[in-house]
Amino acid sequence: MLRTILMMLFIIVFFILSIPLFLIEWIVGKINPKARDRSLLAIVQPFCRFLLFLAGAQVTTIGLEKVPRDTCVLYVLNHRSMFDILLTLSQFPGPTGYVAKKELQKVPGLNMWITGMHGWFLDRENIREGLKIILACIDQVKNGVSSVAIFPEGTRNKNPEDLPLLPFHEGSFKISLKTGCPIVPVCISGSIALFEKQFPKVRPSRVVVEYMDPIYPDTMDKEEKKQIGRQIRASMEETMRKNQAMIATE
Repeated sequence: MLRTILMMLFIIVFFILSIPLFLIEWIVGKINPKARDRSLLAIVQPFCRFLLFLAGAQVTTIGLEKVPRDTCVLYVLNHRSMFDILLTLSQFPGPTGYVAKKELQKVPGLNMWITGMHGWFLDRENIREGLKIILACIDQVKNGVSSVAIFPEGTRNKNPEDLPLLPFHEGSFKISLKTGCPIVPVCISGSIALFEKQFPKVRPSRVVVEYMDPIYPDTMDKEEKKQIGRQIRASMEETMRKNQAMIATE
């Protein structure tokens, strides 16, 4: 439990210190929005890495160099653990907004950071509001504001193991299909062992985060675009099976 307590204390202190910090960043954003985004990323990434250090996460990263640096992208992540955002946000090369569940909007401090980094809160029961968020994300990517990270399973997968993945919501991919931005599937394997398997305790564990080859929708025909969610889900499951075997042998 010591790891859990230390993490909670660090998070509370960080969020308290964030209040005056966000006032400064708000002023910077009025002058230079891009500089503000880079500054926030430079602050939050060490925060995420230190939390992972406290948790004892032994992270193996594969393929991060494949992520395009010259354009916004749509990251497609599987979702098995509360640590998934920490594992990826700590690595993404540029500003990225997450589409998070609406319940997180009620968490003080966290809501401020998600919104400040161009994230959105999705009400999974409200289809109309969900469509508005997708359209806002499309505008965000099209204008080069930031990349977007989504969990196309729609919720955290509560299966006893990482696989199989839940069905993907095809609407999630409209952000890429409407803007032409590349899709980067991100496979997270083993994060369940950090926390969810022995809730409420945090336990050191090996995690593999693999960035797959970017997918460019402009190179796909109409039929491929219709099947894009199923195709990406199948390729992610294949990659995760390989990485699970790697974790098991270490």
